[in-house]
Amino acid sequence: MIGTLTAVLTVAAVQVGAAQANVVPGGPQGAIARAVAAARPHDTVRVGPGVYAEPTVVIDRPLVLVGLPGAILDGRGERGLVRIESDSVTVRGFTFRDTGVSFTEDRAAVHVEKAGFCHVAGNHFDDTFFGVYLAGASDCTIRDNTFQAVADRETRAGNGIHLWYSVRVTIEDNVIRGHRDGIYFEFVEDSRVSDNVSERNLRYGLHFMFSDGCTYVGNRFVENGAGVAVMYTERVVMERNTFERNRGTAAFGLLLKDITDSRIEGNHFVGNSVALHAEGVRRIEVTRNRFHDNGWAIQVMANAEEADFVGNDFAGNSFDVSTNSRRTATTFTSNYWDRYRGYDLDRDGVGDVPFHPVRLFSLVVQRNPPAMVLMRSFLVTLLDLAEQLFPVLTPENLVDPSPAMTSRVAP
Repeated sequence: MIGTLTAVLTVAAVQVGAAQANVVPGGPQGAIARAVAAARPHDTVRVGPGVYAEPTVVIDRPLVLVGLPGAILDGRGERGLVRIESDSVTVRGFTFRDTGVSFTEDRAAVHVEKAGFCHVAGNHFDDTFFGVYLAGASDCTIRDNTFQAVADRETRAGNGIHLWYSVRVTIEDNVIRGHRDGIYFEFVEDSRVSDNVSERNLRYGLHFMFSDGCTYVGNRFVENGAGVAVMYTERVVMERNTFERNRGTAAFGLLLKDITDSRIEGNHFVGNSVALHAEGVRRIEVTRNRFHDNGWAIQVMANAEEADFVGNDFAGNSFDVSTNSRRTATTFTSNYWDRYRGYDLDRDGVGDVPFHPVRLFSLVVQRNPPAMVLMRSFLVTLLDLAEQLFPVLTPENLVDPSPAMTSRVAP
């Protein structure tokens, strides 16, 4: 019969064979690993406050591993910290730090290998190569963790949260800073990323490829090398996210490349070099988003097919829309444009004349970037006005036939 643990551990550091085992500093080397190895399935191992610098802890049975306030696992720059090789494992409450950099292994603070129903929650990751690495995992949750790294270049940085060949994973309420990519998905399916903050990462706040059927809701991607890259993927839903101040010569708030049957709705793009870049997309819906104060709000390439922009707000952008062709299969309908100077005689809230969102000067800059120095000049104003009156160079079928007179999107 399993009893209740009542003794306070001191010198021995480990007590096992009960429903709970406690670990405290000052015991033999590998105290946590010994407690885990001696625990029965579904036991709880509690680790007291202190610094533990022991070999990688391998969990090969269902278990709850809990760090009490002040419990620190330290890799001393030499190793990963916890490896999960069993279903139904929970790891919470720890500070994981200093795994060191490895160019020969995917070294992580918490590595989950071919396991399901695992939970990593309420931990702090300080200067780890990879924070949480899931490979072949399913039905796992990564929640309410903080990841803080100080990587200075991509070749010496891992990702905060990394998923490879995993399904039905939930990632929510985490804060990720200073990694290569904040969150990285490759060959991931039917997973959800919600209410995370991914900021000041070297490459992308979120990067995913070949990851179908995933949903991204309520996240903030701020001041990353680029905000989010979505590549070679189908059935993506991105709702109510914020893409903010992702700036640089090749920086995007959101990069869409070769994606199909996806929806981008209710997001806020503000202060990005390029808010949204769409290339090789098919059957995507971009609805009720706010594009405010960006360099380029939309860059849509000629190979985009059935891309529909409906009911979005465009205000304060240097360029609302640019493209690389005079013919396009992209449509714009019922969007609000702060540059629209048409009229609404019947007062139905819809402009009576169409709006052409592509400025002539945007084509000039696309071919000759140094021309940007003329951005605020009177000459540019005259060029754009002439092109609006007599379109010759801008795409003749890239037009909003029913522009909204007022904003359609709530702040």
